[in-house]
Amino acid sequence: MKKLKSGKIICTIECRMTSSRLPGKVLMDAIAGKSMLEIMVERVKKATAIQEIILATTINKTDDSIEALAKKLNIGCFRGSEEDVLSRVLGAAKKFKADIIIELTGDCPIIDPEIISQVIDCYLYNDCDYASTGNPITYPEGMDTQVYLTKLLERADTEGKTPEDREHVSWYIVRNPVKFRLLTVVATPALKDTGISVTLDEREDCELIREVLKRLYPKNKYFSCYDIVDLFKKEPSLLKINKNVQRKELTL
Repeated sequence: MKKLKSGKIICTIECRMTSSRLPGKVLMDAIAGKSMLEIMVERVKKATAIQEIILATTINKTDDSIEALAKKLNIGCFRGSEEDVLSRVLGAAKKFKADIIIELTGDCPIIDPEIISQVIDCYLYNDCDYASTGNPITYPEGMDTQVYLTKLLERADTEGKTPEDREHVSWYIVRNPVKFRLLTVVATPALKDTGISVTLDEREDCELIREVLKRLYPKNKYFSCYDIVDLFKKEPSLLKINKNVQRKELTL
């Protein structure tokens, strides 16, 4: 199958210390002396095709620690607006001369690098403007991946004027399916509609992710989403840890 797109591919990870629901969550301890964000970067590095990883954080003094982590890990960092996340990600893409953006958020510390790679391949080898694991989401929460051209984000930056457009980077793209060709990567039957959430929003989520890491990381630090689902089948009581967390829902 012929690759339809090419160019420099960067991965941006949106992250900040001033999360309203769980401040400082991205730098909370995860395992082996590493923070949640450090574990995420470690995993993202295993995804194929990505040429650079950029922490897209804010100009707030509180996020100096995130920039320090980027230097420690020898990856890029871009600092921009806290509220206008679209401009922040676009600024990162332009600074690091990206043609294609893999957009992730710091809420997904145990994202599966293989899923990231699959979404990238689906984007590169299909006639689409945007590819993601969403619309609708069929993977366990915490595997969220989006891929698109920097030029597409430039258009969203010009045309997207609502607060939602600015806060949720791809919002303008996703809510305009007539203008843009959207591709959803659907989970395999083994991963589909499991009800599992390993996204990091609340303290209970942090507790759950630590429990998953405690069980899987020592055996294989690049454990897969399949390993996570299998773990929950063996230990269904883990589902109880964050079952009462209410997720923010966006309606198109």
